Amino acid sequence: MLVVQKYGGTSVGDLDRIANVANRVAKAREEGKDLVVVVSAMSGETNKLIDYAHHFSDNPSKKEMDMLLSSGERVTAALLAIALQAKGYDAVAMTGRQAGIVTDNTHTYARIEKIDPTAMQNAIKEGKIVIVAGFQGINKDGSVTTLGRGGSDLSAVALAGALHADQCEIYSDVDGIYTTDPRIEPKAKKLDTISYDEMLEMSSLGAKVLQNRSVELAKKLGVKLYAKSSFSDNEGTLITEESENMEEVLVSGVVLDKNQARVTLRGVADRPGIAAEIFSKLADENINVDMIIQNVGTDGLTNLGFTVPQSELENAKKVVNSFDHDIQGADYDENVCKVSVVGVGMKSHAGVAAKAFTVLADSNINIQMISTSEIKVSMIIDEKYGELAIRALHEAYELDK
Repeated sequence: MLVVQKYGGTSVGDLDRIANVANRVAKAREEGKDLVVVVSAMSGETNKLIDYAHHFSDNPSKKEMDMLLSSGERVTAALLAIALQAKGYDAVAMTGRQAGIVTDNTHTYARIEKIDPTAMQNAIKEGKIVIVAGFQGINKDGSVTTLGRGGSDLSAVALAGALHADQCEIYSDVDGIYTTDPRIEPKAKKLDTISYDEMLEMSSLGAKVLQNRSVELAKKLGVKLYAKSSFSDNEGTLITEESENMEEVLVSGVVLDKNQARVTLRGVADRPGIAAEIFSKLADENINVDMIIQNVGTDGLTNLGFTVPQSELENAKKVVNSFDHDIQGADYDENVCKVSVVGVGMKSHAGVAAKAFTVLADSNINIQMISTSEIKVSMIIDEKYGELAIRALHEAYELDK
């Protein structure tokens, strides 16, 4: 049985934790598993390296940043291999390049184009445990590239797909996917299984356990994902293809995202193409627009509202200001949040959205904006009511049962 394991920054945060990972890997090896282990940088290491770079430059070259930041994962990979060798296990550390990961040329946010797994397969045949530095690869020019934040998850899934691994286990400091954040609702329950689509929605809506690019790739490649804790032996959550019995469950989870800001444009010139111009310019600046509401125009003017991540609000303001002749005024509100209800059961059950609206109304919470898809309902509300809304929705859909 071939298993790809990935250990995040908190799991390898110091030497004791790397030793703990070595013990876990050794145990899996004793169970007869062939192993490829993908590791992140030790927690805090990437931020430290970024600070080092900014000591010299406010705008360091992305190419050099990739060279710098990729070192964090290589350190962890080498240390884990050394720890396993000291225990008597044959382990070999590989960089992304040595593991055969080839990406496009986009420095600091590269996409994997292909993987040549030959070197890993040869090492596995020789009985070695393969330790791969996550988050990195090389482009066709031979330059080091990195895959963006959370890129080690992506490395692990891509390698699992290329190696046709039986499963891919993502280890972090949480032991699975919960119906909501247990810090907000202590009655939250851990899910045994969840579909790729539900996990994608929950990741994109603010659940931080798995990076959504990695879930998307797992779905595309048909890789079975397990979310597990590196600090306990609890069973994790399986992320897999949707099955019929999943649709029997009305709602799988509720998610709170506080990284939201609402933009309201007043007196927008009501002419063909103005919305396309505004949102194209936002897209050109890599600003992720979520919900959009446009009112019916009167007297040649209309109002347009949309949400962006709080972290991208300042850039959004610059874009809005560039349309000063077409927009009379703009309001910005950072004191909002997004609450979302997610579940593949919505496809076959009516009334899920209506229930959510009723629950918030009964809690005296005003809904400012609404967005729906086949398996989710998202609502923008005042941030101060976010946790109250999550607890009320969690109880209403009986997710604690």
